[in-house]
Amino acid sequence: MERQFIPVNIALLTISDTRTIENDTSGKVLRERLLAADHKLADQQIVTDDIYQIRSIISQWIASPDIQAVITTGGTGLTGRDGTPEAVNVLLDKEIEGFGELFRQVSFQDIKTSTVQSRALGGVANGTFIFCLPGSSGACKTGWDDILKEQLDARHRPCNFVELMPRLLEK
Repeated sequence: MERQFIPVNIALLTISDTRTIENDTSGKVLRERLLAADHKLADQQIVTDDIYQIRSIISQWIASPDIQAVITTGGTGLTGRDGTPEAVNVLLDKEIEGFGELFRQVSFQDIKTSTVQSRALGGVANGTFIFCLPGSSGACKTGWDDILKEQLDARHRPCNFVELMPRLLEK
């Protein structure tokens, strides 16, 4: 039996002290790719590297029944202002360790050992998938093209994130 495509409502958050709508190349890459894959852009925002502002926006999104996935870009590095993992980890009900591991493995092909500086992560909060990617447009292309495009497609076999969505809030 052929599986049907199910569009996912995805919110995008760029985390940066310097990006604007005009120069947010990473946000643009993700928006273009999710729309080209026939998903729905539920919301898109830019926020500064402040863990409480990041948590506030993501908390609103994971509380919304209209948003099924959140993808962030930026703030996953090692500098003092990089706080995306710290902002997101406390919100997660479950971490998807394999997401960050696979992201670093795949990005190793392009950037070699520099991938160790990425703290990309994935998880589930209140039935909403959250994926945190680095801020470069190349990292966003890698994250989407090599992982998320397939995992957010209900037709992907042997399994994918979309088929889990109805069961994420099971107790």
